[in-house]
Amino acid sequence: MTVLVTGGTGYIGSHTCLELLEKGWDVVAVDNLSNSSPESLRRVSELTGRPLPFFPLDLRDETALGQIFGRYAFDGVIHFAGLKAVGESVAQPLEYYGNNLQSTVSLCRAMVRAGVGRVLFSSSATVYAPGSPLPLGEDAPTGGCTSPYGWTKWMIEQILRDTAAANPGWSVALLRYFNPVGAHPSGRIGEDPRGIPNNLMPYITQVAAGRRECLTIFGGDYDTPDGTCVRDYLHVVDLARGHVAAMEYLLEHTGTETFNLGTGRGYSVREMVDAFERANGVRIPWRMGPRRPGDVAAIYANPAKSRSVLGWTAERTLEDMCRDSWNWQRQNPQGYET
Repeated sequence: MTVLVTGGTGYIGSHTCLELLEKGWDVVAVDNLSNSSPESLRRVSELTGRPLPFFPLDLRDETALGQIFGRYAFDGVIHFAGLKAVGESVAQPLEYYGNNLQSTVSLCRAMVRAGVGRVLFSSSATVYAPGSPLPLGEDAPTGGCTSPYGWTKWMIEQILRDTAAANPGWSVALLRYFNPVGAHPSGRIGEDPRGIPNNLMPYITQVAAGRRECLTIFGGDYDTPDGTCVRDYLHVVDLARGHVAAMEYLLEHTGTETFNLGTGRGYSVREMVDAFERANGVRIPWRMGPRRPGDVAAIYANPAKSRSVLGWTAERTLEDMCRDSWNWQRQNPQGYET
């Protein structure tokens, strides 16, 4: 079985490529390298002992994308490619709508032309309507998104539903996940954002490594136990294995299904900092800053459907997440540039 992974050099994409290869899938990856390095896939190939063809291209280049579909007989696609920072999307909405939506339309056109009808989309918990009761099940209301990033995820879900409805026999899985953290236990691949990290854990690890002076916590007056935002943090290896389980599901089913991938447990920013310090014996200096545009107070999953339908559950602990994150950063102080 052969799968195309868009955004394959990225954080979640590279870990998913590794898990697919270890499960016996053949993998082809594409990425425009706007926020990632091809070194991640070189290391994935090194870890698995298997080839991993990679093509540097932007999905909006339909000619180049069509050539990839003409060269390989894909059994399915996993679609990660897209801009993904909540705060940045508020400041640059047109970049997010233009990139994320056009990339998806281009990909769907290429799939229809090539007769490839299985796609797994990397969606997000940001599609859920603010104020919905927690934990969030797949039937919770969606829309009312608090950022352009969230709206692009919501719109792409609809694009895929409509495409599947117009093409009988298509199989679509919309994976809504929450906050991936951690790294492969080998320390060879992990999260390596360019510039100032938008996500909590890589900022923590860069402070621990001395690359940054201090962590800024965005808002301490939310309606949560300690005033800081609460999120469902999920180990990236568990998340990657969830994608493998969903691809196996698509081989046997048609239609569109939605699955939450999360632990079902929320942790605050302060709790994450404390857990990192305990797991690694490293002090993280921090200061309180203003709220960040687009953030919500708390969000975490009800992953029961993934457990019952996909046979998937998150296995790794918060300590594992903190330990593996620091192991990656310590081995790669400057990320893949090391």
